[in-house]
Amino acid sequence: MANSVVILGRIATTVALGLFVSGCPRAADEPAPPAQPIDSQPPATSSGPQLPAGPATALTRADVIEAARAAAAAYAAGAVPEGNDTLVGRSFSVALPVGCAGPAAGLPAEAADGLARVAWNADRTVIRFSLTPGDWTTSALIAGANGSWEEVEGIWLPRPWMTEEGCPAVRADPLQNGPQTGTAQSLGLAVVHDEEGSRLDRRNGRAYAHTLRGEGTAPAQWPQEGLRVRLEGRIVGFPDSRAFRCRAGGPDSQPVCVAAVQLDRLALEGPTGEALSEWRGG
Repeated sequence: MANSVVILGRIATTVALGLFVSGCPRAADEPAPPAQPIDSQPPATSSGPQLPAGPATALTRADVIEAARAAAAAYAAGAVPEGNDTLVGRSFSVALPVGCAGPAAGLPAEAADGLARVAWNADRTVIRFSLTPGDWTTSALIAGANGSWEEVEGIWLPRPWMTEEGCPAVRADPLQNGPQTGTAQSLGLAVVHDEEGSRLDRRNGRAYAHTLRGEGTAPAQWPQEGLRVRLEGRIVGFPDSRAFRCRAGGPDSQPVCVAAVQLDRLALEGPTGEALSEWRGG
């Protein structure tokens, strides 16, 4: 009986203490605990596989020009770039305007120099487009760095100071006497062909050519905005893993830089971007 009294006393004491604690008021300056947001999703973890980044966009004319400027500056300063060239392996889609001053009187007899041209025929009824890649296989820019390349065909990108794809707004000064002398070419694409590569991808001195004709018996009409040549492919780089190789005749000469590329498509485009003619596989 005595033990029962002791146990009942302990229970009563515990209940009273609990009532006392729960009834104590919170201090006036004690803030209420902030509400905890409910997260309906489990926290992300880094242990799972990561999604690969999306494919890089194709390099534009402005991208290629900027990269060539950096390569020329490094070459002139004698700097040796470190690490892998991030341009190697990148695709490109570069446009160059052609015929900004209108068609010429005729095409030169020797036009295998990698420059795009447009010219009238003899009776000025049709306009002919022509671009014959130059043979750069033994040039100073390629010699000693051609690896397994059996043939290298070159295409120049004129006016490398213009990042826009259209024709320049500057016109010739009508008061200037004598013929104008253009700036020497300083930026180009070296289309490389491996020894084991397909022979069908090579031009072998053949021009990319297209003829513009008029309606019926009318002569061809030249668009005021001119035409564009679209070059698409991938930068493969030189054996030293650099995209560009530069050379200069002296310290006061502007370096000439070319990128080693694989050319997948060349197209002649109209003023609105429509393909008038195209060639694939080099």
